[in-house]
Amino acid sequence: MSSSTGTAGTTTVITNIATLVTNDPSLGDDSPLGLVRDAAVVIEGDRVVWTGESSKAPATDNRVDAGGRAVLPGFVDSHSHLVFAGDRTEEFNARMSGRGYTAGGIRTTVAATRAATDGELEANLTRFLTEALRQGTTTFETKSGYGLTVADEARALRLAAAHTDEVTYLGAHIVSPDYADDPAGYVALVTGEMLDACAPHARWIDVFCEKGAFDGDQARAILTAGKAKGLHPRIHANQLSFGPGVQLAVELDAASADHCTHLTDADVDALASGDTVATLLPGAEFSTRAAWPNARRLLDAGVTVALSTDCNPGSSFTSSVPFCIALAVRDMRMTPDEAVWSATAGGAAALRRTDVGRVAPGAYADLTLLDAPSHVHLAYRPGVPLVSGVWRRGVRVV
Repeated sequence: MSSSTGTAGTTTVITNIATLVTNDPSLGDDSPLGLVRDAAVVIEGDRVVWTGESSKAPATDNRVDAGGRAVLPGFVDSHSHLVFAGDRTEEFNARMSGRGYTAGGIRTTVAATRAATDGELEANLTRFLTEALRQGTTTFETKSGYGLTVADEARALRLAAAHTDEVTYLGAHIVSPDYADDPAGYVALVTGEMLDACAPHARWIDVFCEKGAFDGDQARAILTAGKAKGLHPRIHANQLSFGPGVQLAVELDAASADHCTHLTDADVDALASGDTVATLLPGAEFSTRAAWPNARRLLDAGVTVALSTDCNPGSSFTSSVPFCIALAVRDMRMTPDEAVWSATAGGAAALRRTDVGRVAPGAYADLTLLDAPSHVHLAYRPGVPLVSGVWRRGVRVV
């Protein structure tokens, strides 16, 4: 046995929790959040071993007093693009002055990323991870997609894999500028030599299925090739326009269809009938002044929804899940409970994980302590740095 500080032979209880979000109705009230009032959590090693009312907590070696604050699972950010170099401030400034977002802006980051050293890319990556951790994110997925050569995509994934198990090969972000006149040749590269070099470093494969990027047939070929190499699909789907991405995601049993801004009734029905999670990324709509996804429509249809940051230098340069929760409540008509669930258990579902996104026996001891009595304050007090403590795999890191 080990404590939250890694000392052998000890256990730790966090007690005097005003509101505990377990995301397990069997452990608390019968809501999806499984709320427990006046609660405690016991950590042994890197796992949760007990939750319940403080008065019933078992004896432990160490005790942490939450001081009447709320505790919830660490946020699960299931969509980010953190391996990059360069800055697109001027593009953002211009867009806020009236120029619409297009996929072409990615090429600016591709040039800067190719020119960066491994050390520069990793320093950037770790800076954003530290920034996210301070805001309660304990599990994150991140993608390649800013190299678009065999060597640059492989090194992006290698760097990412040193920091997370949730690594996604996104050679199909856009058609490489080197293949501007030969899209078919680039698809062949992405499904051939590039895939061979990248698959050992990744768990997932992704494609930007959108006008100006890859059409449905190209996306199917790319994802099918990835599946043959043992990578599981996820898709950038229906962000800028209606298209085949969502239904392709369900057809291929993708873990998630991400963005889901422009949906037909058939798209919603497909998501509701399959296991593909609809991952909503409100930071992108905020940063591009685009139409908000209709979260209410998806939730009312029974679709599993995740919330994520889409942290990237072009269209959503935020690492703050709390900010995205506030946006989802204010502008996507989610309730505070739904938004918090989607940013924790929903993100875990989008990564097909059951060991994160909940505070329950057997799950990793990934916990976020708020300087507030309730998780509702994440939306009630937008922009306020409420995260006052973070445990990741049993170790207090904030």
